[in-house]
Amino acid sequence: MSDTTAMHAAEVLGRRYMTAHPVQAAHLIETMEPPQAATCLAHLPAQALVPVWNAIASGFAVLVFAHLSQQVQHALIANLDRSRAAELLALMEADEREAALSRMPPVIAQDLRELLTYPEDSAGRVMDTRVFAVHGHMTVRQVSELLSQRNRSDLYFIKIIDSDNRLIGQVDLRELGFADPRTLMSAIAAPAPAVVNALDPRDQLAETFTQLGVRELPVVDVNGRVIGVIRHSRLVGALRDDATLDIQTMVGASKDERALSSSWFAVRKRMPWLQINLLTAFLAASVVGLFESTIAKFTALAVLLPVVAGQSGNAGAQALAVTMRGLALREIHFRQWPRIVGKEINAGFWNGVSIAASCALGVYFWSGSIGLVLVIVLSMLISMVVAGVAGALVPVTLLRLGQDPAVASSIILTTVTDVAGFFSFLGIATLLAGMLI
Repeated sequence: MSDTTAMHAAEVLGRRYMTAHPVQAAHLIETMEPPQAATCLAHLPAQALVPVWNAIASGFAVLVFAHLSQQVQHALIANLDRSRAAELLALMEADEREAALSRMPPVIAQDLRELLTYPEDSAGRVMDTRVFAVHGHMTVRQVSELLSQRNRSDLYFIKIIDSDNRLIGQVDLRELGFADPRTLMSAIAAPAPAVVNALDPRDQLAETFTQLGVRELPVVDVNGRVIGVIRHSRLVGALRDDATLDIQTMVGASKDERALSSSWFAVRKRMPWLQINLLTAFLAASVVGLFESTIAKFTALAVLLPVVAGQSGNAGAQALAVTMRGLALREIHFRQWPRIVGKEINAGFWNGVSIAASCALGVYFWSGSIGLVLVIVLSMLISMVVAGVAGALVPVTLLRLGQDPAVASSIILTTVTDVAGFFSFLGIATLLAGMLI
């Protein structure tokens, strides 16, 4: 076999693998350098390229996109779900985005420009503007003929509109095959379970999908005209991406930073939060400084101090994670804060009792001091309760104040748990100094 034949055979096998296993292929592609990944994808036909591209992480996808030829870029965006294409364009620099839009067919470019005008966390950014809508006076036969000319695997419902393009109902695609070909579409249409506005927040949509158990929801404008559709799978993907960004921002990393971003970009984005964290660390250290004489007199306190702070920090992080998840999924609201705090006080107390009992045994066998055991037990109980309350209350309060709880919650929580842990431990030790001798 010649080298040319072998290369051709390898290329054919590669295409078949990516067509049959798009998710696995995407994972392999993400391990490559962007230029190499672009070369690998450049020869795929559009019907094979789109499933693979949908499985590639957005941050890496935009880097690969820059290395694709204009012809492949046009084919990709023209065949991608509109919301996915808009997401890709939103990650580009403004001049690059306009250049890409200018090379697209006017209809597609207009749809994408409209999507890009919606806020990032709104329903409009995840909707698909390609809606299959027909008038109610059309027959089942006429609609079936139109469907035979379309090649869409993600079509579940046919939207029924009136003469002013307002939504009047929808027909499940599966019912179409059992209907009499002469039946009017309006006769078999059912009301949509719900409609959403393009400016509705995405986390609110997640709650609606969960309550209704539907695959898609129509998006209408202020006049009731259908402008798009939101599919559950697309919304889940967008919320998953948001969750990964929240993880970054909770620890002070920028939403714009990617794994392959330059070191200087990472420094510029992370440094301000590290400086803020340094100030809060000095605040916690100043609490320790207040009890310098106590620590100097009883050096065993310095050994046990990190134990209390570490346990309270972990307890606070657990409460924070649960509360952040509840806020993201809209399971909880600000008005429920007394119930949330009550739960965390109770959980913190009983967790504190368990951890304090374990600490008491360890400290007694290590030091033999009843006074030191009493200090560690009381401070552990107090710091665990405070940490749980802070983990629940900090993100809820930030949200109430109109701030993003993912950005500052972690830094504020760390400060609260450190100060509470240090102050309770050293304060109780000072009060019980007579028992430590």
